[in-house]
Amino acid sequence: MNLNNIKIAYFIGIGGIGMSAIARYFKAIGIEIFGYDKTENDFTKVLSSEGFKIHYYEDISAIPKEIVEQPESTVVIFTPAIPKDNTELVYLKNKGIKLHKRAEILGAISRNSYTIAVAGTHGKTTTSAMIAHILNECGVNFTAFLGGISTNINSNYIHKIDGLEIFDLPITVVEADEYDHSFLQLSPNISIVTSADADHLDIYGEADEVKKSFQDFVNCTNSNGLAIVQESLDLKFKGKRILYGKANSTEANYSNICIVNHQFVFDFKFNNIHQIVINGIPGFHNIENSTAAIIACLQCNVPMQNIATALNNFKGVKRRFEYVVNTDKYVVIDDYAHHPTELTACINSVKKLYPDKKLIGVFQPHLYSRTRDFVDDFAIALDLLDECWLLDIYPAREQPIEGINSEYLAIKMNSKVRLMSKPNVLTNIEEEKPELLLILGAGDIDQLIKPIRNLYA
Repeated sequence: MNLNNIKIAYFIGIGGIGMSAIARYFKAIGIEIFGYDKTENDFTKVLSSEGFKIHYYEDISAIPKEIVEQPESTVVIFTPAIPKDNTELVYLKNKGIKLHKRAEILGAISRNSYTIAVAGTHGKTTTSAMIAHILNECGVNFTAFLGGISTNINSNYIHKIDGLEIFDLPITVVEADEYDHSFLQLSPNISIVTSADADHLDIYGEADEVKKSFQDFVNCTNSNGLAIVQESLDLKFKGKRILYGKANSTEANYSNICIVNHQFVFDFKFNNIHQIVINGIPGFHNIENSTAAIIACLQCNVPMQNIATALNNFKGVKRRFEYVVNTDKYVVIDDYAHHPTELTACINSVKKLYPDKKLIGVFQPHLYSRTRDFVDDFAIALDLLDECWLLDIYPAREQPIEGINSEYLAIKMNSKVRLMSKPNVLTNIEEEKPELLLILGAGDIDQLIKPIRNLYA
């Protein structure tokens, strides 16, 4: 696909976090944008305020006529979240219009830029946001498509054009999504793999297939490029590869982790570089994320001291170890963790930061299949809490699975666990006012954030 030939783009599901970022990029390069979404949300409100033409009802008359009459100069992008019987989707298919997934468009963009693509079952959103923040703070021109809202800029999209040009090609930072093999559309110059744990088994079937897919992603890297791989992953690359991890085991590493004034501090070493880094966001897992981000930015000729300064003022990503309340008496942290590995990393980090406080966690399982596939691991992770308030499973795209529910998970747990609804959570907080509260999950548990903040006000 040659984006230079495109005059009009039509987005079906424009309000998604990934779709909205591409729409803003297209507008920035002079493409006229139209879009549909089922409901208005924060993303569509911003897009509408910026002049995007969006409607919220299925109506083929709202589709620009050029889409059918001049398909060579138009493009239609859809998200798989849109039902297959959507009126507009069916109409365009019947007209023979080629429909593109978001991943295909990111693939086209990556082939025309110097692309840094960050993949991993955990850590990819924060790591890609870190890289984008560092480049932005250091005055480097780039475009970033993020899978979360960077707190520093309050956006999932950055398009900086008033700074330094580092390479002949424009720099693009992309969060590479493994779901449905989407990241195999990319052609990165720098690929990063933060983790490759078993997940999305509804798509991959077996854990080995997940790992194989990440190897396929690394193989998509330009032969003259660089693969940055977490040390525990046995991923090969025909070109240059840098492993990162703990000290004395890898070429690029971190060591001497300590907590100073509730901030995680560590030593970073790579070749002849040795730098003490103060992470702007807490968490043991975020030290690994920072290490990968540092390596990538060094490849873009950003000075180490500038990188360290940028990481110190990095405020994180919405719903990734985000402080909702942070006072001398009360601490409430919100995190997107929805896999046992993520839960373990987050809970252990909170316990290390606040060892003298009782830790209560509110967890909403995400997907029936994920709960079924990892129920024992979920139980072990959640048992790290002093007490767990367990919500019903958030189904997302799935239909219920017989016998798989939150009670099934609770039975596996050894620690104190209470089954609750969202209203029950708010009532309990109002009555008990936990001093240390952790909100966990990837479903609609974020609807509790504002009322919980108000209860502590």
